[in-house]
Amino acid sequence: MEKKVISMKDIADNLLVHKGDTIELQEFKIDINNYIFEREKLNYYNNQLRNRNLNLVLDSTENKRLMYIDYTTSFYPIKLVSQIDFSFLNASYQAFTGGAYYFNPGLNLLFKVGANDLFEDYRIVGGVRFATDFDSNEYLLSFENLKHQLDKQLIFHRQVFKNYIDNSYAIAKTYTNELLASVKYPLSQTLALKGTASFRHDNSVYLSTNNENLNKPNILKVWGGLKAEVIYDNTRKLGTNLYSGMRWKVFGEAYRQINQAKSDLYVVGGDFRYYLRIHRTLIWANRIAGSGSFGRSPLIYYLGSVDNWINLNKSENPTFNESVAIDYSQNYAYQALSTNLRGFSQNIRNGSNFLVFNTELRWPIFRYLAGHPLGSGFLNNFQVVGFADVGTAWTGLHPFSGENAWNTEVIVNGPMTISIDANRDPIIAGYGFGARAQLLGYFIRLDWAWGVENMKVQPRMFYLSLSLDF
Repeated sequence: MEKKVISMKDIADNLLVHKGDTIELQEFKIDINNYIFEREKLNYYNNQLRNRNLNLVLDSTENKRLMYIDYTTSFYPIKLVSQIDFSFLNASYQAFTGGAYYFNPGLNLLFKVGANDLFEDYRIVGGVRFATDFDSNEYLLSFENLKHQLDKQLIFHRQVFKNYIDNSYAIAKTYTNELLASVKYPLSQTLALKGTASFRHDNSVYLSTNNENLNKPNILKVWGGLKAEVIYDNTRKLGTNLYSGMRWKVFGEAYRQINQAKSDLYVVGGDFRYYLRIHRTLIWANRIAGSGSFGRSPLIYYLGSVDNWINLNKSENPTFNESVAIDYSQNYAYQALSTNLRGFSQNIRNGSNFLVFNTELRWPIFRYLAGHPLGSGFLNNFQVVGFADVGTAWTGLHPFSGENAWNTEVIVNGPMTISIDANRDPIIAGYGFGARAQLLGYFIRLDWAWGVENMKVQPRMFYLSLSLDF
């Protein structure tokens, strides 16, 4: 047992008010002729303690010991999304089915819900997407453990879509199931390392449009892969779609097909973005991105258009450019879009490598002129944009190599097949202007662009899309 002597003067300034020092009033009535403020009562007690030369014997063994209360993990919702969208639920490579098309989700219904525990150590997110034409659907379930410095995440993703296959008019439905496990380690407040291991199962089923397709076997591919990323983000958010600073990401991927020998894929790439604050909220945004794939089953990139494009005039401007040839001898395993390159449809160039440069001048005109944030969400986020894009996609060592299928035009006339050098410039560009606004909770992008191919300005194209940044 340990005893200490503490002077009353050392605790005289303790401003704690005990429940016994308070007087409960009945019916909330106050006697205006006989009352004092709580602060006056504390001052009175302090003076009384100072005037007394008393000592307090404190027994340390009588102190209350720390009480540990069991914490039962419980979750509460933090996010509930129900909306109409034109995007995928989870970004991933599409299986290359052999048809000259990239599947675009189109109009779909999206439902997404997220939940955190009390201390935000764990996070659960689930989502589902249904297409209005019932040709595709998508499911997502994610669990994150953020309790320690090493963040861990487990994702299950399922996607179903219908597409052409084998470079013919045969139609197949592709069922993709992915399981991903990732860890992320922050080196600083702006720099982090991330690693992901994945297992993927693709099953393409021919639709019974005729007897020939009815007898065709399914195409089954099982892949395993690893991905490493270095992520840097030192940006400040000044508003919706408005940033200042720099952020970038470099990555490397390796995949191998489990159910088939001599089938592998390797991908390296990067995305660098710099946002220069010219004056107040007037932002000059720049981006350079590129990626290359190699191996016995490479990845094909389709260059052109924008993300989540809502094409309202498919008869005049088709979403996918079928006139540009694809080299089917490359044994492609997956396909992906390389954007932005406005002024053209998807597949204006293609290949196992791509490189794009985008620059935009973003001006939230109403907020800029007012000099402060506005109460109206529409006026506050309305932006006028001027932009320019330059890019290329190619197969081989460089864009000017003779291995590019898009530089050859094939004409079939009965038994005759003629191949003509199309003399296409590998580097294309686009420029134009646009507007950005937030309407009914959606960030809407409107772009009017002119493409430049072989030093000739192409007819103007209009883009309506729902996405942020580039």
